Amino acid sequence: MIRVLLVDDETLLLDSLEIILTLNQMEVVAKAHDGREALKILEGTTCDIALVDLNMKGMGGIELIGKLKEQHPDVKILVLTTFYDDKNITDAIAGGADGYLLKDSGKDAILGAVRQIIGGVNVLDPKVMQRLTLLMTQNAARGTAGAAQEEADAKDKKLSDLPELTEREKEICALMVDGLDNKQIAKKLYISEGTVKNYISGIYDKTGIHDRVKLIVELRG
Repeated sequence: MIRVLLVDDETLLLDSLEIILTLNQMEVVAKAHDGREALKILEGTTCDIALVDLNMKGMGGIELIGKLKEQHPDVKILVLTTFYDDKNITDAIAGGADGYLLKDSGKDAILGAVRQIIGGVNVLDPKVMQRLTLLMTQNAARGTAGAAQEEADAKDKKLSDLPELTEREKEICALMVDGLDNKQIAKKLYISEGTVKNYISGIYDKTGIHDRVKLIVELRG
């Protein structure tokens, strides 16, 4: 049975989530109203996943994510919030969140996300993924030639810090950071899309990052 910790300052939402999860064979081990209370609870109990709001009185979600990953690295984190602005999205993902879902996603989406994350799959709400993609596109468009060169140099340095990657794998990483999908990478490198997927699987294994978005965030550094 999946053990869940709920963290939100809205009591009604906590109670509703508890009912939904319990009716679907999940155990709510505790409910906390802010990050500090959540960390205190985890001193005496364990959970598999924490559902965390971002905007809370006291210790907010972003700070809690960082502390959870530091103090309880085995606990998965699903952000469940109404906010999907650029800063919250990037801070949560960079901090170690395993998923980011909006509260209006509905019962089935929340249950599915919990199960996927426990199974090792990172989950992003479609609106969040769209915002993240747009943000990366805007950042690329805003850059001047000098800024673009600076970014390229930083990317090259980041890639050079991964000596276990082959030159072809580094090339594919660079194209992923530039926003190209597998089909576009295959076309640019004159290889099959299946070959690109195989290279990316190898990159995941070597870096220990098994999620495309997190890998891109890490390489953009």
